[in-house]
Amino acid sequence: MSGKQGRLRTLSCRLDAWRLAREADPSEAHLGPPPTGFTLLPWLLLGLGSLASVLQGGTSHPWLGGLGLLAFNTLYIYVAMRSFHPKLRTSPSTRLALLAMALLTCALSLAFGGTWLLFFLLLGLSAGAALRGRRLARWGWTLAALAGVVGGIKDGWSGLNIAYGTLLSTMVTAAILSLSDAVRQLRAAREELAARAVAEERLRFSRDLHDLLGHTLSVIVVKSEAARRLAPRDLDAALTQITDIEAVGRQALTEVREAVTGYREGSLGTELDRARSALSAADVEPVVHRSGPPLPPQAEALLGWVLREAVTNVVRHSGASRCEIAVSGGTERVRLTVRDDGTGPERAPQGPGTGLTGLTERLATAGGSLTAGAEPRGGFAVTAELPVGG
Repeated sequence: MSGKQGRLRTLSCRLDAWRLAREADPSEAHLGPPPTGFTLLPWLLLGLGSLASVLQGGTSHPWLGGLGLLAFNTLYIYVAMRSFHPKLRTSPSTRLALLAMALLTCALSLAFGGTWLLFFLLLGLSAGAALRGRRLARWGWTLAALAGVVGGIKDGWSGLNIAYGTLLSTMVTAAILSLSDAVRQLRAAREELAARAVAEERLRFSRDLHDLLGHTLSVIVVKSEAARRLAPRDLDAALTQITDIEAVGRQALTEVREAVTGYREGSLGTELDRARSALSAADVEPVVHRSGPPLPPQAEALLGWVLREAVTNVVRHSGASRCEIAVSGGTERVRLTVRDDGTGPERAPQGPGTGLTGLTERLATAGGSLTAGAEPRGGFAVTAELPVGG
């Protein structure tokens, strides 16, 4: 049951990575354009009553009111446009413009009253957009108190409505814009995680294919050469090699399908048998020693990958006549050693993500280690150690 549950978890992770990648695809889901200062401009319609009062002569000093209205709208647009850029929002010029708006709002409200008091609501919108952060609450209550005092002077107790509206416009604007920023950041983080999941899945797949096909194709080539050599003098032995080639090819198809679905859990015993067959076909004498208790499937799978890669290198590059494979396990750790007596070129890792380098990363993830290098007395050795619980 534990093996099946592990496979289901693996498949679930693969599906999650695929789903996240599709959601991160710009053709299906994207962040969309960020909010700009234009989202606050429609609220300038609150000043239509003051504009009508100026045009109809409802104010005592229409020219002064017109200039004040023009100055307020200019400052409002200036602050609104800069409030959606993090650097411009916190710049001194933006804060000075907001302060000028507050002074101008107080002056116009005290001078004309009535609909001019609604400018406090616009001031709250600008403050909420520009003062997002820890100090917002203090400034929000300060503006509300200021609006309440000025409103009380002009309209008595009705000025409390202006104070409430100012506080509400300040806090709601800041909350909505902050929430919008947070949602965009979360979506960006989700896309980054999806991209990483896809990259890790591609790396896993490339490693599996390298390890699977590299070994299998090497065995097929060696057995094909053996069949070609045996055919003129021993047809039955050549047919045996050809039969082995067919079996290896069929097994390779199965393993590739398992690698694609992420179900493959290698057996160390099976890999040892394949190693004997591959080495014998390459005229390399296999010597296998195994001791210790049975290993869990995860440890067997990892050591199977190491054995497959090491034997492949022996067959391909070593020119050896003898290869010793030793597996010694204990209650806590297990060690696999593949040692040959070859005189071929030193088989160093060929880059990250392939060969022994990829296996080193896999074992390190499971708490193990892998070393490979030439022996002092000749030959080459690959040693892998792994915690039994890894």
